[in-house]
Amino acid sequence: MPVWDIARRPPAEQFAVWHDVICRAFVPLTPTRTAADAHGFPARVETRELGTVNRARIDSQPQLTAHGPREVARSDGEYVFVNLQVSGHCHVRHRVGSDDVDAVVAPGQFVVLDTTEPYHLRFDEPWRMLSFRVPHRGLGGRPRQALLGRAVDGGSGTGHVVATLVQALWRMDDHVAAPGSGALDDLERSFAAAVAAFLGAPGEEPGHDVLRAAVLRHVAANLADPGLSVASVARRFAVSPRTLHAAFAEHDTTFAAAVRTMRLQRCARALRDPAETATVTAIAARYGYLDPSAFSRAFRREYGIAPRELRRR
Repeated sequence: MPVWDIARRPPAEQFAVWHDVICRAFVPLTPTRTAADAHGFPARVETRELGTVNRARIDSQPQLTAHGPREVARSDGEYVFVNLQVSGHCHVRHRVGSDDVDAVVAPGQFVVLDTTEPYHLRFDEPWRMLSFRVPHRGLGGRPRQALLGRAVDGGSGTGHVVATLVQALWRMDDHVAAPGSGALDDLERSFAAAVAAFLGAPGEEPGHDVLRAAVLRHVAANLADPGLSVASVARRFAVSPRTLHAAFAEHDTTFAAAVRTMRLQRCARALRDPAETATVTAIAARYGYLDPSAFSRAFRREYGIAPRELRRR
């Protein structure tokens, strides 16, 4: 998990370090500071990998950031960035085909940028952003251009699904996305599928695959809630219970089965961990099993062994 905390450097060096860091963390970019009277340039970048998707959180200062023709020519690879604005405003000018698209991205909105085309970003105030880089090949090819460079509301439709996934995947425990965890490929594909669906279906309701991916991320973050149900999750995503059932039926499973499997997997991982000191009952409760007998029965059906026996082994 690389972290560049530029505020720790001497103020006179901070902007030069920032110039170097953003090119290493993202793609070739040329920043220009706009606050001439500023003494330093405190900023911070944290990155985390998710397969071929690179996740980043950025805290920085007023500036112009250019990914112009020269930077495009220096880019190694073809990507889209999904930039979710957390604080401050981002003024975007993005070349899309032969046209320039201008937008102002407010907190709670996001913009999708294509690194094979020039774009320029202007920040007039301190700002924070979650930025996910996705290779073109993860989207199935070159993205459609209709929604590139435009401010998208993260509160409805496919935009809501993409914004929800960005926030959930950033908060996700690192061990869930670690190589060998069994979830890495699914998470990477889920996010790429959500972005591809968004770019290919402006204004439509979220497709079943996209909805299922978002629901699974919500469930993973809330396994301790014994009230997880079709009704509560359908309300959370503003869809009908029938739509939620259909999203899981296409994968030959049910919502309840998916929740049960995820809970049992987390419990089994904790029981195998020699550093885990909680009791079996406490571990079960941590992941939503408040009835020890029900947990024991479900665990034995899934793994063919009692929870205490797995811990002894």
